[in-house]
Amino acid sequence: MSDVSRQMMMYDAQKKSLVVAFLLWFFLGYLGAHRFYAGKTLSGILQLVMSLIGAALTFAGVGFVLLGVVGIWLFVDIFLLPGLIRNHNVALVSRLS
Repeated sequence: MSDVSRQMMMYDAQKKSLVVAFLLWFFLGYLGAHRFYAGKTLSGILQLVMSLIGAALTFAGVGFVLLGVVGIWLFVDIFLLPGLIRNHNVALVSRLS
């Protein structure tokens, strides 16, 4: 097996899919799953914590503000997600070559 075909196999095994990222965004967006998938762990943790705190504080009315902020962030992520996945895959190519 040549080095190039080994690199191609490694790339195919580790690349991120935009379809998977959007499915994670749609179903588990409030938990930051799409950000974890894209390799943005810190912002994924922030989304997760904000959602959990917001959900816990909804009985006091304060949580709706946090959930609203996360909702706006999720809307913005619709447009950011293709670039995040592309950047991850480009960085992967650089690491493998």
